[in-house]
Amino acid sequence: MRICGLQKLAMVDFPGKLAATVFTGGCNLRCPFCHNAPLVTHLEEAEHFSEEEVLDFLRRRQGLLDGVVLSGGEPLLHDGVGAFLRKVRDLGFAVKLDTNGCFPDALASLLEEGLLDYVAMDIKNQPEKYPLTVGVSDFDIAPVRESVHLLARSGVDYEFRTTAVREFHTAEDFLAIGRWLEGAPRYFIQNFVDSGNLVGTGCHGFSPQELQAFAALLQPFFSTVDVRGI
Repeated sequence: MRICGLQKLAMVDFPGKLAATVFTGGCNLRCPFCHNAPLVTHLEEAEHFSEEEVLDFLRRRQGLLDGVVLSGGEPLLHDGVGAFLRKVRDLGFAVKLDTNGCFPDALASLLEEGLLDYVAMDIKNQPEKYPLTVGVSDFDIAPVRESVHLLARSGVDYEFRTTAVREFHTAEDFLAIGRWLEGAPRYFIQNFVDSGNLVGTGCHGFSPQELQAFAALLQPFFSTVDVRGI
């Protein structure tokens, strides 16, 4: 597993827990609005950590931190995720996974082994607009649909979230997402923010009023709907 970042963050990244975030390098998607270009398109320039360095970091924080977030890039691209998370569990930490949902077999294995306490799955857009949004012209959404079903049946806490980008999303798109994912416990809209480390160019966010209007459209479909980044 290629580990390219390690950061102690606040509870917002893992609901109810103070957590460290471990970033893996590499992703199968090329979303133009992705703010982690160093982990996607410039991987050779990213800092690298050995697994043992990360575990040592966590050992020194036992009793101080509650959990670990495994993020990316896309963590499930890598072999060895299960073995790594077993070691994290053995240290007494809860685990949250951030994923794009493209690798349902890997997700199913982690869920079946009981290695995940919370999953945040990115929903890039309504199904018909996935290829455009993720920057992959021949993208097959079937694995993403399977991951949605896996989470719904898993019994593990989870959320779906969409980064709202003016160039890619409309009110009609959010309604289509709501119909697709109806019944999920939590859905979050995250406003696009230009970090300066984007995969592409020419992306913009929405006003707070526009984001709240999208959230209002989605309220009938989910138990909880909220907006992040405003």
